[in-house]
Amino acid sequence: MTRLIASLSEIADQYDALFCDLWGCLHNGVTPFPAAVAALRAFRQNGGKVILLTNAPRPKSSVVAQLDRMGLPRDAWDDVTTSGDAAQIALFSGAVGNRVFHIGAPKDEPFFNAVEPDVAALSSGVGITRVPLDQAEGIVCTGLADDLTETPEDYRAALLMGKTLGLTMLCANPDIVVDMGEKRLWCAGALARDYEEMGGEALYYGKPHPPVYDLARRRLGLDDPRILCVGDGIGTDVQGGIAEGMDTLFVTGGIAAAQFGPDPLAPDQALLNDWLAAQQLSPTYAIPQLG
Repeated sequence: MTRLIASLSEIADQYDALFCDLWGCLHNGVTPFPAAVAALRAFRQNGGKVILLTNAPRPKSSVVAQLDRMGLPRDAWDDVTTSGDAAQIALFSGAVGNRVFHIGAPKDEPFFNAVEPDVAALSSGVGITRVPLDQAEGIVCTGLADDLTETPEDYRAALLMGKTLGLTMLCANPDIVVDMGEKRLWCAGALARDYEEMGGEALYYGKPHPPVYDLARRRLGLDDPRILCVGDGIGTDVQGGIAEGMDTLFVTGGIAAAQFGPDPLAPDQALLNDWLAAQQLSPTYAIPQLG
């Protein structure tokens, strides 16, 4: 049974490193959570390492710049690994061909033109050209073009055409939704899900899929570390951590907070147990908020 804890410090000495989610765990898309920042700082001060592991569809440098603008202190983490990094390795190795149709926002432009050195070293260096859908060999989806106003339904015609053409979709962010402040936004994973439901093929490289964990381990640089995966996504952070054989810490006050009673800071243990049973997943620990 999942153990409900009040503080990361209760279990921190059991682990050498954290793979820590961002949205809903360390920040809300607008501002960092002070208690979570303090918890990561304390973990590092006691000798642990922190890899921020996110399904952001952009390379590390872009996410670090975003965190800096948000005011997240750099002494709260050691390195960052993104779904975008892992997906770039596949893209520039020709996973969906050389000519691709892009579904995504202007903010995702770094996915095509900012490549970390280790990502470049792990890819084959295939040249990529973006083209209209009817000229494409594959689809790259980093998200919706305008996630503040659009929904997956707005992409139904394009997805149907892609499926008819037999194109494979590279999904750079497996998340279905994310919360920005008080607003819930659709992510690339929602379009990939719809594409598969239409009969199309989608490839995933972020949580819960292995490539992003492989890259995170490389960047961690420790031999046989004891790693705790932290996050609020039951189907990404928890499922991925379990599949990788790691312990997991589920943040109940994140994306699924409404499932566990009226007070996000006091989740109902019975509701939590029933919900986890329905998900057929059992995180090692649960915590109302990272702190």
